[in-house]
Amino acid sequence: MNQIYTKTGDHGQTSLRGGVRVPKTDPRIEANGQIDHLNACLGIVRAMLTAHEAACSLILQVQEQLMVVMSHIATPAGQTNPRPLQCAALTAQLEQAIDAMPHKGGFVVPGGGSALAAFIHLARTQARTVERRLWALDATHRLPGDILVMVNRLSDYLFTLANHNE
Repeated sequence: MNQIYTKTGDHGQTSLRGGVRVPKTDPRIEANGQIDHLNACLGIVRAMLTAHEAACSLILQVQEQLMVVMSHIATPAGQTNPRPLQCAALTAQLEQAIDAMPHKGGFVVPGGGSALAAFIHLARTQARTVERRLWALDATHRLPGDILVMVNRLSDYLFTLANHNE
């Protein structure tokens, strides 16, 4: 049986793709940690959206694309990542889904409706955290603009989905 622990991170370093070691405080590691958190939040939402097949399918696509985004963030400069980004196409799907839902304007206080809506709002706020971390990362490690747009649109989608499920 393989061990889950390697002990290679016990002194504050971790690996990027290809084995390049960086501090665990590296902005790429922080961004990926926040994306991982978002992906877990989306997993909760997807598990709770059992009666909404289209939303479940779209969120699964988002989760899979976030894994690809993480691999690109963890790819050091000068190395090629073989996993293609599909952020622009996914952004278009998110926009179509937003446009198909009735929209209630204004700010909302999460938790006033269903538990599902409250969890969707939690995922939305985490998407906003991811967006801030990605913009900070972009200042030192240029990211494809499609990633930043997709995450922004994801938070819009989650806001609309939460309101739709109040």
